[in-house]
Amino acid sequence: MFPLKRRKFNFSEKRSDSNRSEKWTPSSADRLEKKILILCPFPIGVAAGQRLKYEQYFNDWEMQGYTTDVSSFMDVKMWNIVHLPGHHIEKIFGTIRGEIRRFKILLKLREYDLIYVFMWVTPFGTALYERVVRKLAKRLVYDIEDNILLTQTRPCLTYHPNSWIAFLKGRSKAQFLASSADYVITSSPFLNDVCLNLNSKKACTYISSSVDTNRFLPANKYLKGGPVIIGWTGTFSSRIYLDSLKEVLLMLAKRVDFKLKVIGNFDYELPGVELEVVRWTIETEIEDLQTIDIGVYPLLFDEWVLGKSGLKAIQYMAIGLPIVATNVGTTPLLISHGVEGLLVKSQEEWVNALEKLVLSPELRRELGQAARRKVVEKYSTRAVSSAYRGVLKTVMDNGKA
Repeated sequence: MFPLKRRKFNFSEKRSDSNRSEKWTPSSADRLEKKILILCPFPIGVAAGQRLKYEQYFNDWEMQGYTTDVSSFMDVKMWNIVHLPGHHIEKIFGTIRGEIRRFKILLKLREYDLIYVFMWVTPFGTALYERVVRKLAKRLVYDIEDNILLTQTRPCLTYHPNSWIAFLKGRSKAQFLASSADYVITSSPFLNDVCLNLNSKKACTYISSSVDTNRFLPANKYLKGGPVIIGWTGTFSSRIYLDSLKEVLLMLAKRVDFKLKVIGNFDYELPGVELEVVRWTIETEIEDLQTIDIGVYPLLFDEWVLGKSGLKAIQYMAIGLPIVATNVGTTPLLISHGVEGLLVKSQEEWVNALEKLVLSPELRRELGQAARRKVVEKYSTRAVSSAYRGVLKTVMDNGKA
């Protein structure tokens, strides 16, 4: 069976009726069918970098007359074990299945009006597959997340169960795609500037991560019994950022009463701090976020962070949470200090900001409500959808025939 998923609203991920309110109705002239093939690393609906970026606009694209197919390198069977330690034989066979899928897809590329590549075509080796896709694609859009153009070791590999294979990953892939694509979509303004210098057509646009604000709804009353809940959500690969707050949280625990809630896909311990660890699931994602009183978004001061889109911050803001975040990279673009959240740099600033919010329900309400308003205005799917439409229209109008 040829490994494609046809986007006709028949995938396993759930669609809420509220999504329909964010649809754009095209004119009859816009309804000429155009075929898009998405080449991406992960199955539909499981990875936040895909799910809360371009995946949530498939419905919108089809309303414009695009027929969208998806071919992921990794299948669901591989996804279910890739984040676990061990399982080396299963991971090897999963990688082989992915390579076979990619080889087969090359035979179909000319059938599509536009090829949309997220991150890379294959994860390992040289840029051979990327070069073949560029040669055969009538039009090519490249969507790059994080600063993968860096040749330095990524800090998030510290806890990665497959970090030993990092040296196998092709470092020239992203650079080739960024330079040769008809259009590049980037995850941060910093990364956009880098890609503008690389891309031969100088065609690059920063498009923020976004959320459906009809689904991500506030439920926080800001004043309640029991300890204030400070929350963090992420995966094992971003655990290093949570760990950077250990000393801060231990110092805070000596000053005020609070509970730390970690929503992720790994176990976590922090003796000296009241802690609740919740396994992330797509079914309970929003409900779990709604139990938090303060969202934290810690980052490190390095070049990798400069490519981050700030997705976690946007999720917190959509839920109406006040945020304390590291003042680096895209964060100050998303959050105005003292308006939607508090931006900090040092451990002392972290402790003081968190203490202030724990002790002041009114301040939590003021910042949280302002955060919600900003996301609805600038980072909702309704606000961001036109940016994707603009890229697709530009490429379809100006790309190769």
